[in-house]
This record gives sequence, C-alpha cells and structure tokens, in this order.
Amino acid sequence: MVKLEENFRLGKQSMVEKLKQILLFFIPDQCHDTYLLEHHFTDVPCFKALVSKLLGFAIIAGSLLVKVPQIMKIIKSKSAEGVSFIAVLLDLIAITSHMAYSYVNGYPFSSWGDTSFLAFQTLVIAELILYYQCYPILSYVFSMAYGGFAYTLCSGKTPLHVLTTMQSLNIPILLAGKLSQAYTIYQNRCVGQLSAVTVFLLLGGSLARIFTSIQETGDSIMIITFCSSTFANALIAFQVVCFWNQKRARDSEQTYTSAHSAAAVKGGTKCD
Repeated sequence: MVKLEENFRLGKQSMVEKLKQILLFFIPDQCHDTYLLEHHFTDVPCFKALVSKLLGFAIIAGSLLVKVPQIMKIIKSKSAEGVSFIAVLLDLIAITSHMAYSYVNGYPFSSWGDTSFLAFQTLVIAELILYYQCYPILSYVFSMAYGGFAYTLCSGKTPLHVLTTMQSLNIPILLAGKLSQAYTIYQNRCVGQLSAVTVFLLLGGSLARIFTSIQETGDSIMIITFCSSTFANALIAFQVVCFWNQKRARDSEQTYTSAHSAAAVKGGTKCD
C-alpha cells in the first residue's frame, strides 16, 4: 500500500514537471518566475506576451491549410482564371524574404513560422497557374529556381544588410502584388477561381501578425509590412464581397463580332 502511494506521488510529480515543461514552451522567458514561482497571473505585460505567443502558434497552425482551399479550387476547375500570376509571384518573393530575414535574425519561431508553410503553398499555386496556362515545363523550372533562391536567402550566405533591404522592399512588393490581384478582380468584375476562404484567412492572419510582431520582435519594418499587408488583404476581401455573385460572361458568336472577340482577349476575361 505504501509502495502504491509512493508510486502515485512520484507519478503526480512527474505529471506536474511535464506540465511545467509544456508551459515553459509557451510562456516567455521573462515571465517564468512571474507565473511559475510568484503565481502573479494578473501581470499585464506577461499576459500580453503569453497571448502573443499563443496567437503566434495559432497562426502557424492555421497557415498549414490557409491556401489549401485556393489550391483545391484551381485543381478542381483545372483553371487558374482570375488568379494573377504576378500577384502570386510577388507574394512568394515577399513571404520568402520575410522568412529568411526573421530566421537569420533569430526571432522566435512563433513570430514567423507561418511563412514557411505559406511559402510552400504559394509556390504550389504559382506552379498550378503556369501548368494550367499550358507551360508545364516552365512550372518545373520555376520550382527549381525558387528552391535555389530560398536556400540562398536562408543559408546564411546572404549578408544581413541585404536581407534587411529586401524586408524593407517587402512593403512595396506586397502592395504591388495585392493591388495587381485587386486590379484583376476589378477588371473582370468577378473573383474567378479566387478562394474567399483563403482571402479572409489571410486577412485575419495579417491583422493578428501586427500584434505578435509588436510583442515579440518590436521590429518596425515587420510591423509596417503587416500593416500594409492587412490594408491590401482588406481591399481584396471587400472586392470578394462585392463581386462574389457575379458570373463569368460567356462569349456568344451571335452577339459578338470577331473584332469584339479580339478586344475581349486583349482586355481579359469579363464578368457580368
């Protein structure tokens, strides 16, 4: 009986220690004593840091699937109509630059880890656009070129000042990419194969990243970048709401002359 009680006590201590180890993973270093020794759970700075840490990991978890709806929609329809390749390319460059900048600077994984998953999914979307535009070989070449680009940035061979410059350029790159997508939607008057789920998840993620960047890095460049991204994502989300019910207009041989058809090809796909 005594041995059973002793085993129970040791098991309980072991569970407590494991729980503490799990908590230490989420609690910022400066708050270990505040929470675990002093039990001061109402400390405002530590609470904000804890919320930021949890929010950061929640964003990372969400990033695992955030662009999957977009990928599946393109595959299902066998078309990337309405999805701007330029916007995807610029988005991929910005995401990769941000990932490399944060990794080399040694920022907490919770503040940038989602970019690694976003980069992979964005690469897949770029490949699909090229593939369904009848450039299958180019899609493979693009993948290999991107792999070399990402490795060069993250391997430590790229000087930090270059990464800092690239991170600063992320602001106009992000805006140019998102505004390119916004222009495509406006020109077509419909969202095409653009996934509304992905658009709104990206908006929520960029908005949350403003808070986590302030709390975990204090990097003004990153904060401004996410503010710009939130603005652009909000614009696209607004367009999705406005043009969601618009259907793609089918060209009719009876109502369009060859001159009108040529103009449609030049101007892009039109929607009702």
